[in-house]
Amino acid sequence: MLKGRQIGSTNESLASVGQNDPLHSNVPATKIEVTVSCRNLLDIDTFSKSDPVVVLYVQGIGTKEWREFGRTEVINTTLNPDFVRKFVVDYFFEEKQNLRFDVYNVDTRSSNMTKHKSFLGQTFCALGEIIGSKGGRLERNLSGIPGKKCGIIIFTAEELSNCRDIATMQLCANKLDKKDFFGKSDPFLVFYRSNEDGTFTISHKTEVIKNTLNPVWQPFTIPVRALCNGDYDRTVKVDVYDWERDGSHDFIGEFTTSYRELSRGQSQFHVYEVLNPKKKGRKKKYINSGTVTLLSFKVESEYTFVDFIRGGTQLNFTVAIDFTASNGNPSQPTSLHYMSPYQMNAYAMALKAVGEIIQDYDSDKLFPAYGFGAKLPPEGTVSHAFPLNRSSADASCVGIEGVLEAYFQSLTTAQLYGPTNFAPIINLVARMAADEMDGSQYFVLLIITDGVISDMVQTKEAVVNASSLPMSIIIVGVGPAEFDAMEELDGDEVRVSSRGRLAERDIVQFVPFRDYVDRSGNQVLSMARLAKDVLAEIPEQLLSFMKSRGIEPRPPLTSSSSSPSPTHHQPSSLTHPQASCHATLLSCLTHRQASCHDTLPAPRDTACTGHHLAPR
Repeated sequence: MLKGRQIGSTNESLASVGQNDPLHSNVPATKIEVTVSCRNLLDIDTFSKSDPVVVLYVQGIGTKEWREFGRTEVINTTLNPDFVRKFVVDYFFEEKQNLRFDVYNVDTRSSNMTKHKSFLGQTFCALGEIIGSKGGRLERNLSGIPGKKCGIIIFTAEELSNCRDIATMQLCANKLDKKDFFGKSDPFLVFYRSNEDGTFTISHKTEVIKNTLNPVWQPFTIPVRALCNGDYDRTVKVDVYDWERDGSHDFIGEFTTSYRELSRGQSQFHVYEVLNPKKKGRKKKYINSGTVTLLSFKVESEYTFVDFIRGGTQLNFTVAIDFTASNGNPSQPTSLHYMSPYQMNAYAMALKAVGEIIQDYDSDKLFPAYGFGAKLPPEGTVSHAFPLNRSSADASCVGIEGVLEAYFQSLTTAQLYGPTNFAPIINLVARMAADEMDGSQYFVLLIITDGVISDMVQTKEAVVNASSLPMSIIIVGVGPAEFDAMEELDGDEVRVSSRGRLAERDIVQFVPFRDYVDRSGNQVLSMARLAKDVLAEIPEQLLSFMKSRGIEPRPPLTSSSSSPSPTHHQPSSLTHPQASCHATLLSCLTHRQASCHDTLPAPRDTACTGHHLAPR
């Protein structure tokens, strides 16, 4: 999904190249952060400049098939973008890791770029080429449009330190230069970290404050790694710009600092002079172009998904399956619910793919499973949340195999009907989540459906209400239907709202199953791809809830720990090699490594040192 636009905080790609191949078992040598910029892109918009985005594809080790790995943010109206969002990739020294970078002009905020994109060019390279280039900087010509010069794309690579500290700061400015003819200025800040070769890598952009020379920006949080990669004396450069709608932002001035210097803002204000070198050279009486004041600064050690899992937090997995008539008669091969003796249907594949990973984080392996949109015997009443096991007392099934068995059994008794209502099942799980707000439980609802939601208004309200609870919702669309309306619920681009209320967090992840079907018919590969993408956001969503409530992980449970209470299950699965593998996978998805617990005001001189990649 596209997760941001031009003015926003640093976000990193939520996966690693090595994890893109489900059969990959090697241990990466390190993690590499790849920053992307473009110059002189094609201008294909009629009334403005292009709105570029870069999509990274990686080539599978065994299949040689290209799969999407991640996307930068979209930057409006520019032919020379410097993208804030990085690609964080696992580097395997012993392998040739082939990458493909496609550049598109995006005409809409929709994440479905197949309908709203224009191709601007592409290039191919290996990860080793970027790492091995002088100073870790590689330039490549873009190509792919006959007879056109598509511009260039620039990559910079740096090895990531394991520092897990995060800094929260707030800044304001005073008496900035007036740049707008009919107004004042629309200022924003751009942070860069310095590289060993004297170049700078963009780290963060603040929001734009309109029509003022004395802006006060909102507090923002940035990983210390993104600001200085663990080197506290590394130069941090901050540029001040006046925002322009056409992307030709006016430079107001700049100042430099360091993480060590910023850290002193924990005990005192720090004022920086904003200097414009050109104006300083022209005007003898030039003093500055305003000042920027650091109002507040604090450092915290960021907890990881695995910290909470090891501390006993359980993932409670609930399944809801679409039993509406649009799926077709289950006894016919054309039905999405058809049970072939030779292969699983799409519903079963989606359920098994996601469930078999999540079940490792639930110690009792009991999973509530529901159907919706069916007429039930004997009265023929329509239900939008009926237990698949037909038990009115407890909808739980034993393990994922138990859920599958109950699903197949329900197909023989329930009459597919309609409509497609999501709100009842979301509200049902939300009520359970509301009773477990202490961090010991996190609820994941998997909804598998074939069609468009009938109760969108009620569903949006249910999502907004659930966004304040320890809960995430995964929606998998199966079949050939158009799911554009479903993307309204996926808050990656525009936060879901209902009756004037915005969702507190993005808790919905929607994917169409057809995008993950392996062309050769390999169901295992299809399921692995699906599970990887739909589970990618769960760690961040869990962490966002815990952070919003000030919940810290409990100390790690050990095999000698006393038996926990029912609401504090000990995750026995973590002692199993497969569970350990999953824990590593999901930990990597968060890109928060476990080290560097100290916090300022006493900056570390030796810990968390980042190592810039020297040329070979």
